[in-house]
Amino acid sequence: MNARREYPDRPIVGVGGVIVDEGKVVLVRRKYEPLKGHWSLPGGMVEIGETLETALIREMREETGLVVDVGPVIEVFDRITRDEDRRVRYHFVLVDYVCRRTEGALRAGSDVDAAIWVDAENLAEYSLTDKATSVIQRGMTLAREAPRPVR
Repeated sequence: MNARREYPDRPIVGVGGVIVDEGKVVLVRRKYEPLKGHWSLPGGMVEIGETLETALIREMREETGLVVDVGPVIEVFDRITRDEDRRVRYHFVLVDYVCRRTEGALRAGSDVDAAIWVDAENLAEYSLTDKATSVIQRGMTLAREAPRPVR
């Protein structure tokens, strides 16, 4: 798994979801590098032939057990990690979306050790990166503003 991600030839496209429900958001604790052992948003790599939305729905289900509706894009950004020699060890282009649970029960899935619902007011307790915190805050704002999909 890490062989494809570590020291890549080009940036890798990934998707992430701010899954919101009644003022809470899903956090996962990463099982693998980068960010192994850290709390973060659920997400993963886009596979060849997948659309961003299809990849997001698949990743949310794999990592959290939740089926989601995909809302608006929150942010697109680079996550570049360099090693001690300043070589690029990881380079992801990440597209984060607002998501709403439509079915399923929260559980830790394939690439995570834990998955939890967290009150948005308590994010500081989970030592998130500054970027994750800002994406969650923006996602919560968009979730309040965006209408729920009609089913």
